[in-house]
Amino acid sequence: MPGELVPAREDARGPMSEFSRLALLVSDAPRAQEAADKEFRAVADWVPLEEADAVVVLGGDGFMLQTLHAMLDSGRIIPAYGLNLGTVGFLMNRNRNPETLLKRIGRAKRHHIAPLRMEATTQAGAQHTFCAINEVSLLRETRQTAKLEVTVDDKVRIPELVCDGVLLATPAGSTAYNLSADGPILPLDSNLLALTPISPFRPRRWHGAILPDRSRITLRVLEQEKRPVSVVADQRELRDVAEVNLEIARDSELTLLFDPGHALDERIVAEQFVV
Repeated sequence: MPGELVPAREDARGPMSEFSRLALLVSDAPRAQEAADKEFRAVADWVPLEEADAVVVLGGDGFMLQTLHAMLDSGRIIPAYGLNLGTVGFLMNRNRNPETLLKRIGRAKRHHIAPLRMEATTQAGAQHTFCAINEVSLLRETRQTAKLEVTVDDKVRIPELVCDGVLLATPAGSTAYNLSADGPILPLDSNLLALTPISPFRPRRWHGAILPDRSRITLRVLEQEKRPVSVVADQRELRDVAEVNLEIARDSELTLLFDPGHALDERIVAEQFVV
């Protein structure tokens, strides 16, 4: 991470922390704005994001994803501590007593997440590069099913997958869209990726694959004009794609901060026992 981290002074609110310059980012949601104004703006001497060595994010999972993507786009990545003022809050900590916030950050555990890097080529030949923290999904654009060629590490594994779409999920994203598409839940430290079809028609018995995260995956659209396909990298969509190349972006690792006992890996385990 760029810049030197200066230890914070110990005070009545918590133990020594490696983060002395904290930024506060607040979702536009009324609940988050109200909490920030009434409770959180007064608990620390907040600094602008570009001067911070860590950021506190008030909102839900969607706003946390926006914040992390903004870091990836800027090239300056710092640890993020989320407080859930949204709905699910899978990437967030519980919103508790604001007066203990600095103490909680001082005791927080780090969890590192490497996003997917997507390089997509459109039918017109334009090339685009996006990152995805949860998943990259290819989806049919019309009533026509998609036809895709699936290649892993330069070897064609499925010459023609007829489906509504297909997605590649990280462990952090395996409990999101991937789980809804009947994909597997991956432990956070598994070094694996989940390749999951969405409503596959042929081969009908193929239910996806679990791949090492060092794999390079290429998804090529067949019959592109007749069966147009879009690609979505988390919250960014690109239409009429011809080919999508995917691999882990190891040079863009992100850091999330979690309260002890409330970490992302524990949530991934717990999700498997929800009935």
